Formats: sequence, structure tokens, C-alpha cells
Amino acid sequence: MSERKFRVLVGKPGLDGHDRGAKIIARAFRDAGFEVIYTGLHQTPEQIVAAAIQEDVDCIGLSILSGAHNTLLPRVCEILREKNAADIMIFCGGVIPDDDIPGLKKAGIREVFTPGTSTEAIVQWVKDNVKPRA
Repeated sequence: MSERKFRVLVGKPGLDGHDRGAKIIARAFRDAGFEVIYTGLHQTPEQIVAAAIQEDVDCIGLSILSGAHNTLLPRVCEILREKNAADIMIFCGGVIPDDDIPGLKKAGIREVFTPGTSTEAIVQWVKDNVKPRA
């Protein structure tokens, strides 16, 4: 029996209308052999968590450029805990000030990728840090 592929959900929370980065990282994951679920633009934290649970993903990658990261990303973590799905690891990328990163990590975001991070580095981080769920 072959090894289960990583399943990653790529989400765009909030009103951010720029999804180029999300599509680029989704393609990088696909090219690396991952199963990718892309939720599309303008998703609420509740929609992202519902999709992650329904799709039985191993991790969630959130892309955010709107400046609402300190509100939306911790809310995704909170809902995962409420739904007994805190084992789904979350990482994010986008325009996030360095000063905000410690608070996001305290809320439950495992890693924050800022502009300039290569897609190869992100894919490798997931391979090194995410364990496929049963």
C-alpha cells in the first residue's frame, strides 16, 4: 500500500482579494505531490475550518495580505480547538509585520512566512514539520 499523500488546505480568510500568492503556493504543493484543497477568496474562519475538517487535511496554509491577520488567524486556531481538530497544523504567509509574529505563534500559528520566502522553503518546512493525520 502506498504512503498517504499530505493533504493541505490553502485558505484566503477575510476580504483580501489578492490570491496570486495562494495560487502559487497551492501549485507548489501540488507539484511536490501534495493533495491540495484551495478554498478561494473571501472565506470566513468558520468556512476554512469546516472545509479542513470535511477534507481531512493534515495542515492549513493561510494567505493574508489585508492586515486582518491578528483577528482572523487566531480565530481559525480557536475554532479548530472548539471543533476538537487542533491537531490540524496551521501556518501562514503574507504581509505580516515582524512584531505581530510572536502573537500569532502564541495563538497557535506554527510558522509565519513573510514576503521573499521561496515556495521550496515552505514546501520543505511542511514536509519536515507536519505529520500526516491517521
